[in-house]
Amino acid sequence: MLHSLKATPIFIAAAALLLSTGAFAQETQWQKDHPRRAEVNGRLANQDKRIQQGEKSGKLTPGQAKQLHKEDKGIRKEERRMAARDGGHLTKKDQAKLNRQENRVSQQIHAEKHPNQ
Repeated sequence: MLHSLKATPIFIAAAALLLSTGAFAQETQWQKDHPRRAEVNGRLANQDKRIQQGEKSGKLTPGQAKQLHKEDKGIRKEERRMAARDGGHLTKKDQAKLNRQENRVSQQIHAEKHPNQ
């Protein structure tokens, strides 16, 4: 009987570890697909398509496209740093900051594709 009482805390600890591991895996997937991150990254993907289309149509020079891609790459890098700092997700403040940066690049894309407007 004494032997089984010693094993009980070990069993409880092992069970708790297994249960917490499953919860951690779900949390990681949630963080990866966090709505704020998805919104920011969706906008970056859309801007990438706009830049590619502009270069393909000749409305953007290769140099302009390269510079715009570089700016978007910097935003994506900052998004990853922010998410890593905050447990895999973006705060509302982080999202607002990234959106302002994306807005500026979006305006640049438009202005460079349509210089006479």
